Parts: sequence; C-alpha cells; structure tokens
Amino acid sequence: MRFAALLLFGFSSLCMGQAYPVKPIHLVVPFPPGGPTDIVGRMVAQKLSEGVGQNVVVENRPGAGGTVGSAAVAKAPPDGYLLLYGSTSTLAIAPSLYKNLAYDPQKAFAPISLVSSGPIIVAVNEKVPARTLKEFIELAKKSPGKLAYGSGGNGTPPHLAGELFKAVAGVDLLHVPYKGGAPAITDVAGGQVQAIFEGQVALMPHFQSGRVRPLAISGAKRSAALPDVPTTAEAGLPKYDANFWSGLVAPAGTPSDIIGRLNGALVKALGTQEARDTLAKQGLEPAGNTPQQFAEHIRAEVEKWAAVVKVSGAKVD
Repeated sequence: MRFAALLLFGFSSLCMGQAYPVKPIHLVVPFPPGGPTDIVGRMVAQKLSEGVGQNVVVENRPGAGGTVGSAAVAKAPPDGYLLLYGSTSTLAIAPSLYKNLAYDPQKAFAPISLVSSGPIIVAVNEKVPARTLKEFIELAKKSPGKLAYGSGGNGTPPHLAGELFKAVAGVDLLHVPYKGGAPAITDVAGGQVQAIFEGQVALMPHFQSGRVRPLAISGAKRSAALPDVPTTAEAGLPKYDANFWSGLVAPAGTPSDIIGRLNGALVKALGTQEARDTLAKQGLEPAGNTPQQFAEHIRAEVEKWAAVVKVSGAKVD
C-alpha cells in the first residue's frame, strides 16, 4: 500500500512537471511601454506564448532604471510564472551603480537565454571636423575635456559606453547627462554637444538628414543598414567592446525542467523570420543561447561594467 502511494505520488509529480504551464505566465518589462525594450519584450511574450501553449502577459513595472521591476521578480516564487525581460542596465550595470540594490543578478535569477544584441554607434555632429574615428580620437587628444558627448543620464548604457571609449581610446571627453536619450540626441544634432554613443534606430533619422555623422559601429560586423560605416575594430579600435543586450531570466531556484522548456521555446522563436524582422527594426540581432552560456555572459558583463563604473565615478541621478 505504501509502495503504491509513493508510486502514485511520483507519477503525479511527473505529470505536474510536464503540465507546466497550467496558467498564464507574467513577463515583467521593467521599463515604460512603447520603448525599444518594451517592443521586443512584447515580441518575446508572444513567441513564448506560442511555444508553450499558454498566455504570456506583459507587465510594465518601471522605476529606478529598471531595478524596481527586476527586484520584484527576484523575490517571486520560483515556479516559472513570473519572468523578467532583463537588459544591460538591470543585469550588468545596476550592481555597481546602486549601493543598496535589492538583488544580485548573478544569485537572484536563473538565466534562460540571451534574446538580442545590438551595436553601439560612435557618432558626431556634422560640424565636428572629423570624418573618421581616428580623426575624432586625434581631435579629442588635441583638446582634452573640450569635446562633449551626451547621454540619457548618468549610469545609462550610452553614458558608460562613452566612458569605456574614453578608457580604450585614451581620450578625455566631457560627459553631458540628459533626462532621457531623446533630448541628448536632439542636442547632438543641433550641435550643443559634439558626440554620442547610441543605438542605430535612435540615430538613423539624423544620419539620413546629415546632421549627425556615424564614425564607427561596435561589434564583429558592419550593419546592413549602414554598410559604409566601419566597425570599431576596422576603424583602429579593436578593444572597444560595448553593446546593448537583453535576455530572459526567472527567479533563482526555478526547476531546471521549466528553464529548459522556456529556453527551447525562446531559442526556437528567435530563429523565425518574424522575430528577426522585429529585432532588425530595432537595430538588434537575435542572440539565443543556453542557460549556462547566458549565465557566463551576465558574469562577464557585470565585471566589465563594474570596472567602467569605478573608473568613471558614475552615480545615479
């Protein structure tokens, strides 16, 4: 009788594991609706829903650079029903930027998969007398602290991408923080600041108008949308390694079979033409990988940006 009961319990547990998910999954996007992170996050939700056969509901929980929503997921039950669409900001930069961060991205989450990766473009106002990255670096070295670059605020990826550039190129640029990326880009186009380190989609209209000039793009290859713009390596700065990325994580302790189910559905979805097209419109590429590979990616990125934050002295606004 006891053996039969144990057998029944084991069978029931197996069925419960196979049944996941039996109710809607909630995906936290820790930024406001309408932005690039939200757009891709909703695509991820749709594709996950198709892959696991259950509704995936997007919850926007903005605040404190994405750390409010991230902390909520970190504290959630590890049952696979509350997930986080994380990013460079929340999973790599935040630990060094916030003194009392409510979570440790390497301990609080179970990585599922990297979702996307996007290059950073080094760009200048049309009136800056530098048509190549080499010329821009030479110009900056001749006038230390005189050339300014704008960003969406202290501690944002574009700010730290600029600080990393300063360290790698050996130049002194003045950082001008704005309350958001849009006003920073507007002032670069208007000539109030000379340079910016930003994503392709945000800058493309200003490239097309001729008011902003792209000098180089990070990453291993050129962009199909900007075929004449060299990579930073081609332009003479091979050690400049910076990009925007995003990925899916669950609370730490989530069962490995659930992580595997979500990873399989997501990686398969990222291989579809629809997903590639959605990401391409945001200047991104699909970057699906294994949970183990994503965990290593997070670790490496935390270390890299911690060094940049320390050197720059970056603080949250």
